[in-house]
Amino acid sequence: MFSFKKNSLWLARRLDMIAAMAIFAMMSLTCVDVFLRYFFSKPISGTYEIVALLGAVAVSFAMAHTLAERGHVAVSLVVQLFPKRRQAVIECIISIFGIMLFGLIAWQSVLYGMDCQRAGEVSLTLELPFYPIIYGVALGAGAVCLVLLVDLTNAIAKLKDK
Repeated sequence: MFSFKKNSLWLARRLDMIAAMAIFAMMSLTCVDVFLRYFFSKPISGTYEIVALLGAVAVSFAMAHTLAERGHVAVSLVVQLFPKRRQAVIECIISIFGIMLFGLIAWQSVLYGMDCQRAGEVSLTLELPFYPIIYGVALGAGAVCLVLLVDLTNAIAKLKDK
């Protein structure tokens, strides 16, 4: 089980690195586009499309690492008042519902990506295909499922200990 946790966190970190590179690329592209537009009146064609696609990559690839590091907003004020066993039960329930939700997102993203791939869906200006980004969203959601599965096993272990 330790290797499963280790591999899940490794995947989450790698996807987070890609998300960071996407954010850096978005920032760089926007800065260069503004500079060229202001000084030379020649913007980069398709900047808006590329930034939007990179935004989807950044968000979907950062989710798993954010969850693993507990970097998200969590309202646990009331839950902290409960006994430890009840807290573990609530963690199990939240993890199960999270796995179901993000599993559904991953599954539907794969189906949607296959539809876009078959139909040849591309962006308007640069004609970039959408399906790789949609598959990336599926990968990010799948990584969230893995992290949630690790959380579920940790919560079950807490239940057994109490």
